[in-house]
This record gives sequence, C-alpha cells and structure tokens, in this order.
Amino acid sequence: MKRLIVIIAIVASLASMSAQSRKGVSILGDSYSTFQGFVTPDSNFLWYFTVPNPELTDVNAVTQTWWHRLIKDQGWRLCLNNSFSGSTICNTGYNGEDYSGRSFIARMKNLGSPDIIFIFGGTNDSWANAPIGEYVYDNWTPQQLYSVKPAIAYMLSTMVDYYPGTDIYFIINSELKPEINESITSLCERYGVTPIMLHDIDKKAGHPSIKGMEQIAEQVKQHLKQ
Repeated sequence: MKRLIVIIAIVASLASMSAQSRKGVSILGDSYSTFQGFVTPDSNFLWYFTVPNPELTDVNAVTQTWWHRLIKDQGWRLCLNNSFSGSTICNTGYNGEDYSGRSFIARMKNLGSPDIIFIFGGTNDSWANAPIGEYVYDNWTPQQLYSVKPAIAYMLSTMVDYYPGTDIYFIINSELKPEINESITSLCERYGVTPIMLHDIDKKAGHPSIKGMEQIAEQVKQHLKQ
C-alpha cells in the first residue's frame, strides 16, 4: 500500500513538473481575443459568448478562438487573457470618450508571469479614429497618451522592461488604416517586439468568424516557424 502511495505521488509530481515546463501564454487584446468565462478580470467587456448572437458571429466555443487553437496546437498553457472588447491602445475611445480605464496601456501590467505575450490591438484605435499623434520615445505626458503613436511607444517600452525574458509578439489585424500599421511596425522594430501582420481574415460584423479564427491561428503559427 505504501509503495502504491509513493508511485501515485511520483506520477502526480511528474505531471505537475510537465505542466510547469510548458510555456505560459498571456494575451493583451480587444474583442477579437475575448470569450465568456476565459477573460481576466471577468468584468471586461466581451464579444464572444457561449450562446452568441448569430447575426454577429458563428463562434460559440472557446476552442474555436484563435488563441485557444494556437495554444493547444503548440502544447503551451494559458497564463492569463486580459482582453477587453472595444478597447483602444491609447486612452481615446469611440466618440472621443476617455478610455483610460480600459485602454491597453491601462491593462498592460496585468498579464501574470508568462513566457510569451501576444498583443492583439490597434483595431479600435483605427475604427474609432483615435488621434495618431507624433512619435514620442520617453517622458510621455498624460495628454500624449491619448494619441496612438505615443501610446504604442509607451506600451512597448514599458512591457519589454516589465516582462524581461518574455517573447512579445504584436498581432496586427487586416484592414486597418495604413498609419496604424506603420506606427505599430515601426515601433515594434524600435523596441524589439515581433510584429505579425495578418491578411485575408474571414470576418462577420467586422470580427473573425470560425474560419477567421482558424486563419489567425494558422498565420501566427506559420510566422513562429520563420
């Protein structure tokens, strides 16, 4: 009996070690990365639900999301998904509203202790016509963070220092304004963050369908192989 208990303890210990050895992934995102019951904190706004509005999306299971597909396929584990539907990177939201309570820069330090971070944003900055601003690389003022370029610079500069040893990727949605794309790619290069430019994503109501989610996961996976 004692031998059996020891064997069970060893197996449990090995299973725990195996889980710990898998890379942990955190996501800083907007609606594209949400799903009911899988976002932290759970007060964040969602787009994808277990019982969806069929006029808005056909996605109805977390296993259909781009990040769940990718994490499972790569043998990783989810550390934390801090995605907030409708959120902008900068502090300017739709209709010029103050989004400083939900912006990416407000949430960027709440991602746990991951090995890999995927930033998936810029879509709402583009859709909301947030001010682009000018490149600012340090000593950001609160007012500057209401514009896209300074906010992205501030976010990436902060995150590479706040998460040392973490691989950070910036997923760039298809069909964004050229100035948004240029801002992200230029600043990724400056701060050593890897950009992943998406293309030809299938969407419904502006958001990835099941097919679109699969395309995102596949395009990110292919980029990681390069």
